[in-house]
Amino acid sequence: MAIVKNDSVIENDWVALDDEALVPESGANVLVSLARFKAERDALIARNGGLGVLLVPGDAPEDLADDIDRFSLIAVKFPSYTDGRGYSYGRVLREHYGYQGELRAVGDVLRDQILNMHRCGFDAYELADEADVALEKVRAALREMTVYYQPTGDGRVTAGSLRERRRAALELGGS
Repeated sequence: MAIVKNDSVIENDWVALDDEALVPESGANVLVSLARFKAERDALIARNGGLGVLLVPGDAPEDLADDIDRFSLIAVKFPSYTDGRGYSYGRVLREHYGYQGELRAVGDVLRDQILNMHRCGFDAYELADEADVALEKVRAALREMTVYYQPTGDGRVTAGSLRERRRAALELGGS
């Protein structure tokens, strides 16, 4: 497994805990399920160390709204390429709740999905490839398109806004 973020392969310094595992008192960055976060919220927030949550299909990202700034990582599980709920989770977290931390796609992350994941706010991808192969897949996917019709939270201008700029420039006597 390789994790690609910001055009680099990064180390996974997060300990994924199942719902029965002991939580380290401090130091370690821990990734817990939404159910565990809701059940142990106060204790998890009080500990000294990074806090992350894993969302799976069927979870409600809205449950994180009041604590969104407490998470250094939100991982979203894509169980198969046919399950698109993770895309919606990414947009809700970024656009509705203003999440600024790492938003990592995990699970069945395929090269053909990476550009759409990025457009929905994901900035890290866990791929089942060797590091150099994973990095090239992400790079190639993010270079694939440069102009879009649909607006999203990634800040890229749309074809419509580019046309409007061009039209305004021509009206002002530009070329």
